[in-house]
Amino acid sequence: MTNLFDLTGKTAVAIGGNSVLGSSIAAGLAEQGAQVAIVGRNLEKAEEVAKSIVKNGGTAKAFQANVSSRDSLLKVASEIEEWAGGWDILLNAPGKNSSTPFFDLEMEEWDDIMDVNLKGIVQTCQIFAKKMIEQNRKGSIINISSVSSTTPLSKVFTYSVSKAALNSVTQFLAREFALNGIRVNAIIPGFFPAEQNRKILSPERIDSIMKHTPMQRFGTPEELQGAAVWLASEKASSFVTGTLIRVDGGFGSMTI
Repeated sequence: MTNLFDLTGKTAVAIGGNSVLGSSIAAGLAEQGAQVAIVGRNLEKAEEVAKSIVKNGGTAKAFQANVSSRDSLLKVASEIEEWAGGWDILLNAPGKNSSTPFFDLEMEEWDDIMDVNLKGIVQTCQIFAKKMIEQNRKGSIINISSVSSTTPLSKVFTYSVSKAALNSVTQFLAREFALNGIRVNAIIPGFFPAEQNRKILSPERIDSIMKHTPMQRFGTPEELQGAAVWLASEKASSFVTGTLIRVDGGFGSMTI
C-alpha cells in the first residue's frame, strides 16, 4: 500500500510554500519522494523551508515570486523549469486575511486580499497548468481553501468571499483540465493557528471555535500532509477531481 503514495520522480511546486501550512504540506510531499520548489514572496523564509527539507533527506530549492504579479509568476515558472524540467504537482497555498468590519472595508484592502487569495491562484493555474499540458504531464493541482468558504465566518468577510470563489475555481478547472489528465481539488482546513488568523484569535473567539468543533482542538500543520499526499498521488487518487476535502475536526458537520 505504501507504493500508492510514492511521489519519487515527481516535482511539486509549492506556491506559498514558505507559510506555516504550505511549508508543512511541502515537507510531506518531499518525505514521499517529490522534489519541491518552495515559492514565496519572502525568499529568506522560503530558503529556511527548503533547507529544512534538505536536512531531512529531501530535495528542495527556494524561489521568490509575488502571486499578485503575472510577470513575477512567469519568471519563477521559467526558473523552476530550468531547475527541474517541469512539474507534476502544483500546491496553491498563499493566503492573506483581515478582520476589518464590512462597513469599514476600503476597496484597496479588498483588492489586496483578492489579488493574493483569488487572482493570484487563477494566474498561477493559467501559467503552470498550461505548461503541464504543453509537456503532456498528467498531474495534480491542490488548492488550499478554508472552512469560511462554505460557512461565512464573522470578522473575515473578504477572506471568506475569496475562498468561496476559490472553491468554484477549483471545480471549474477540474472540468477544464480533466481530459488533459490534470486533477484539481481543494483542501478545506479547519482552524490551524497560522500567521493570517492569529491576530483575530481572541479568547472569546477561540471558545466559540471550540464549541463548534466536535474534536474540540485546533489542527496541527502536519495533519494536512496526509490529504495533500493522497491528492498528489496519481495512484492513490487517480479518479478524484473537483472535490473539496475537509480536514477540519468536524467543524463542517456541526450545527447546534
